Amino acid sequence: MATVTVAPRPAAQPPAILQSAAERSHSAAAALRVEDLRKSYGEIEAVRGVTFEVHEGEVFGLLGPNGAGKTTTISIIATWLRSSGGAAYVFGHNVSAAATVRTLIGVAPQEISLYPGLSAAENLRFFGRIFGVRGAALRERVRQLLALVELDARADDPVVTFSGGMKRRLNLAVSLIHRPRLLLLDEPTVGVDPHSREHIFSIVRNLRQEGTAILYTTHYMEEAEQLCDRIAIVDEGRLIAMGHLGDLLAAAGCAEVIELRGLPPATDLSPLNSAAGVCGSERGDGVLRIFTDGAGRALPAVSALIGRYSDTVAIQIAPLSLQTLFLRLTGKELRD
Repeated sequence: MATVTVAPRPAAQPPAILQSAAERSHSAAAALRVEDLRKSYGEIEAVRGVTFEVHEGEVFGLLGPNGAGKTTTISIIATWLRSSGGAAYVFGHNVSAAATVRTLIGVAPQEISLYPGLSAAENLRFFGRIFGVRGAALRERVRQLLALVELDARADDPVVTFSGGMKRRLNLAVSLIHRPRLLLLDEPTVGVDPHSREHIFSIVRNLRQEGTAILYTTHYMEEAEQLCDRIAIVDEGRLIAMGHLGDLLAAAGCAEVIELRGLPPATDLSPLNSAAGVCGSERGDGVLRIFTDGAGRALPAVSALIGRYSDTVAIQIAPLSLQTLFLRLTGKELRD
């Protein structure tokens, strides 16, 4: 049975080249285990007791507004940053054993980590040598990865001449140079063109099929809905919901959302608190969102609320989505 956690608010298929058949594992073993992870900067708590697991053959989405602690969490797992408490384990190895953990993980950071004066192939060779890939194995790996990210025709061109989407694809290729078993992708499609985005999606799906464990952060709700097997929502350093998307939506207790535009800001919303069918509301950006267990049951209360403004208020009814669930749990847009 799927596990769902909802905490109360605190105050073209690419080739299978990531791992050989012998190296792959399709078990549900925990590739990454994060336990009560914490990080503080003085009095500022960036990560507050976060706990989750990522399994082999799974894309696990980490969603949250800016400043929620996503990148800090990834930086700790990547061994770039020391935690203030708790622990993280990669295939059973504590991330404090940095040298061992780095051989098991690949990281595509939000900031492009390429040398712009080097060519695509030179970047891959440079990072390959850092990870101990050499000789014929390195030459073949570079060839494979350039083909995978559709940059083989630009192999010898300097990265400074590449578009944003091409740099993102090469950034991903670099993270795969040493055949990692756990992949950390921090906003891997920021600023890319539609073709590059779809190609990155295709690569991620193929890696999952091969058995790779993938931790994926994104600002785009549609990406999480399309790619992620499970989702964790974090806000202000805390994990506030976790589970499969369908289970999260079901656990929210709301099936539909009524959106009202044009309602005066001073409108009294207190009648909604006890209205039939209403399980909550959220206001922002000139829109009042009323969460319901069925729009039909809530419409009488909504009609009474609108009252004399009915001619100027626009009404839209939609099923509960990840976007509206996120708003309900955090009170924020994902980009806030």
